[in-house]
Amino acid sequence: MADIVIIGAGPAGISAAEVLCAQGLRPILIDEGARAGGQGYRRPADDLALDMTRLMGSEAGKYVALHRRFAALRPKIDYRPRTLVWAIDGNQLHLLCDARAETLAFDRLLIASGAMDRVAPLPGWTLPGVFTLGGAQVALKDQGCLIGSRVAFLGSSPLLALAAKQYRDMGAQIAVIADTTPFAAKAATIPALLRAPRTLLRGIWYMGASLRAGTEMLHGVTPIAVEGADRVEALVLADARGRERRFACDAVALGYGLKPETQLADLARAEFAYDPDFRLHLPRIDSLGRARPGLYLAGDGVRIGGADAAEASGALAAHAILADLGHPQDSEAVRRLARQVERLRAFQLGLARAFAWPAAQIAVLPDSVTLCRCENVTVGEVRAAMEKELGPIEVNRVKAMTRCGMGRCQGRVCGPALQEIVAAKSGQDGACAGRLRGQAPVKPIALAAAGDAA
Repeated sequence: MADIVIIGAGPAGISAAEVLCAQGLRPILIDEGARAGGQGYRRPADDLALDMTRLMGSEAGKYVALHRRFAALRPKIDYRPRTLVWAIDGNQLHLLCDARAETLAFDRLLIASGAMDRVAPLPGWTLPGVFTLGGAQVALKDQGCLIGSRVAFLGSSPLLALAAKQYRDMGAQIAVIADTTPFAAKAATIPALLRAPRTLLRGIWYMGASLRAGTEMLHGVTPIAVEGADRVEALVLADARGRERRFACDAVALGYGLKPETQLADLARAEFAYDPDFRLHLPRIDSLGRARPGLYLAGDGVRIGGADAAEASGALAAHAILADLGHPQDSEAVRRLARQVERLRAFQLGLARAFAWPAAQIAVLPDSVTLCRCENVTVGEVRAAMEKELGPIEVNRVKAMTRCGMGRCQGRVCGPALQEIVAAKSGQDGACAGRLRGQAPVKPIALAAAGDAA
């Protein structure tokens, strides 16, 4: 029997495991988290009295259903929580579980690694009190904590209004919801967003809820700075008319949508291609999620599509595994899943245009802005390195010259902005600017653990 390993116990990984178990297989499901569910359906600690159905709002039914499905699935799989996959070497995974290093061989590997926030730097973004939008939600869902008592939400993401509602319901004051994409640009994407009308209506409802609560919502803003001496004190921006506005706050949640976590796919030798709509280098897959023989990718870790698309793509990838192992397939069920994934990812493409990545704003950031927090590299230092004779014009060479992207996060945070700055400075597009290559360990580990695995 083939050793099938799934990385990631979010909607995609759980859905894939269900399909495989239904055919009598027992996959190994590895997850870095302590509890299954992924980021979107994160389950808090069992001893935390937190009303998740209230926090999840209209998604509460799906949240409850997913965790019930996993409870039924768990006895049928080899589930390994709190386990980090930090490297992939051929057909072996290098794992770290409770500070214990080990290796695990596989015949088929399905990576459903999920996504993380995409962040655009601005002056003052390194002050204590600035969180990613996803980080602000994790603090709330995982620990029942607020990042501040008066919070400003800044960026361009449909999650801004949702997170603001969650914070408001838990007692926080909302200083402002400030979106960098003009309202007219959002309205122009309505035809694409109608591919998922329920999701569109839910997003409109969240925005309406903020307006009904008296929260100021701004569109087409230009961030100027986060101000504060020792921590966040205010968010300063220019509104759509160019007027400077200052909003007193003690925390800022910053987010420009999500980007796939592709480091493991890179280490597993997936091929990548530049997507001009998302302005990211993304793994190549076929219609079922095959990246190469024996490697399958699903969920937001390969294409941003949301929880429903992640579930369907996880099931599709599992069907691809079964087909490659010679198991008979229900072709109509596979086609139905493929149509669902296509429709929901088309909706996400509309969202990417409605809530645009601010490439033009990043390109003109002041030289003094910190770009790489881990290595304390400024935008100006990157530009200065590129201006030298035979200076680098590709992100990996810029990384070698400046250390931008060499720190603990391995470029997860600064990488997308670095790409835009390199592209603008060299007069190239994002494809030519390149992507930061994934390297092991994909996340910080103890040197002793790496030595034990050698």
